[in-house]
Amino acid sequence: MNYTWYGLQRPSVERLQFTTGETHRARSILTDSDGRYDYEVTLDHDWVFREFSVYSPDDRRLEVHRSTGGTWRVNDELRPDLMSAIDIDLAFSPFTNTLPIRRLNLAIGSRAEITTAYIDVHAIRVIPDPQRYTRTAVNRYLYESLDSDFSRQITVDPDGFVIDYPGLYSQYPHAG
Repeated sequence: MNYTWYGLQRPSVERLQFTTGETHRARSILTDSDGRYDYEVTLDHDWVFREFSVYSPDDRRLEVHRSTGGTWRVNDELRPDLMSAIDIDLAFSPFTNTLPIRRLNLAIGSRAEITTAYIDVHAIRVIPDPQRYTRTAVNRYLYESLDSDFSRQITVDPDGFVIDYPGLYSQYPHAG
């Protein structure tokens, strides 16, 4: 499946290819005012995060790994502060909202509080980030940051990929 998102607040274009098999894999190219970012995300069959790597326009590389036991490494450095995280949240992409949406599989009206490993590729940093997802309709989720007043009602397609993230991202529709 192929997806294209346009960044609205920080102008950008992201083109993502998503494949499934024994694992789920996303390969993406995102272009913004800083240049081109090439990234890849690998998930297990239950939508649990395993690996992330990105190349930045200035040739820096960031690698994030989570073992099946929940141990996190960022550029080969052990990160015990991320132990409670299961998902990642890329600051510059709506794709990673799909991870908890698919993994949690919430019933309408249900909510879940989670911790993500928030990845700011512009600053090359990874920090724990508490969040809440509430499923408000078949194709809508209320996303809330639990350490700020930020929240948005996100609209997703039948596969849980973001269609509209008000003020931040909009998906360009295309088949397949």
